[in-house]
Amino acid sequence: MGKNNGTYKIIAKFAFIFNFLSKLFSEICIIASFLLILRFQLKLITFNGLMKKTFSILLLLFVGLPIMAQQDPATSHYMFNTLTYNPAIAGISGLICATAISRQQWTGFAGAPSTTIFNVSSPLPIFNRNSGAGLQVQSDNIGFDKNVNLTGSYSYHLSVGSGKLGIGVSLGMLNKNLDPSWKIPSGGEHTPPSGDNLIPEGKESLVALDAGFGLYYNTNNYYASFSITHINQPTIKYTKANTYVSRHYYATAGYTFQLTNPSFEVIPSVLAVSDGKVMQFTANSIVRYNKKVWGGVSYRADDALIGMVGIELYNGLKLGYSYDFTLSDISKSSSGSHEFMVNYCFDISMGKSPMRYKSIRFL
Repeated sequence: MGKNNGTYKIIAKFAFIFNFLSKLFSEICIIASFLLILRFQLKLITFNGLMKKTFSILLLLFVGLPIMAQQDPATSHYMFNTLTYNPAIAGISGLICATAISRQQWTGFAGAPSTTIFNVSSPLPIFNRNSGAGLQVQSDNIGFDKNVNLTGSYSYHLSVGSGKLGIGVSLGMLNKNLDPSWKIPSGGEHTPPSGDNLIPEGKESLVALDAGFGLYYNTNNYYASFSITHINQPTIKYTKANTYVSRHYYATAGYTFQLTNPSFEVIPSVLAVSDGKVMQFTANSIVRYNKKVWGGVSYRADDALIGMVGIELYNGLKLGYSYDFTLSDISKSSSGSHEFMVNYCFDISMGKSPMRYKSIRFL
């Protein structure tokens, strides 16, 4: 019997090691894939051929086809919200930019996610070097889990080819609040929370250090981005159990196509997100008129079909709205998702927002 126990322990150790190596290999593959995509994107920027740039965007689209959801909240206006997941964009436009997003997901669904985001970034010249700084506040609530993330960002800018390359880092605090309320059916076959060592009972509030890294390349017509959030995988030590926020990898790109009619532009973009195990993919296309009014459609694979509209009101102030038509089984209990966006970019020395960039990020 003792010999069998020893054999089982050896098998269990090998299984643990194999599982760990499998997960590590998976994360390495994800990182390598995104880095290869970004390298390929940056190489294509040095060419003027429109078809090469288009092929680059399509390549990212097909690589991102396997999809699912992660711990980070999703936003439909991701092209306005880059600072949330990539610190390298801070100040790279040369403008002071502020963005606020309010998202009500799966309305009508009990405990549905509710997300509020505010971020601001600005150029920050230090010692005659180009750099930028940013600040982000994010509140994400789902069920009785309420999370607040306060993050500061720094980006160093280099001139590369016809555009700018930002190299950024972020550091902040992640506050996770848990206030559970359980409804246990009557009957002896149902275990109350007190009878399970893994089910939380009381209110808890925990704080953990959170860090990120990003690369962002931008030209007048094109941008490409790669970043990692929660790079240190913050550990959350609840009373009954420990958990962590997994590392997330982001790759995104967009391009502005000028149509024959100079008043119209088509602006496609893509976003791929992975936590090293599963991937979520979103493709978007916006038609913009006279650089003032836009409308578009997004597809978040296996999740939602999204319609969006927006307008620039005055001196760089932009308003946007999107509606998610839920495609999953949640649609039976939900009337969709609503998202509102406010964005304002301006040059502090001029007091207005010059149209120096045509990138989708600076609509």
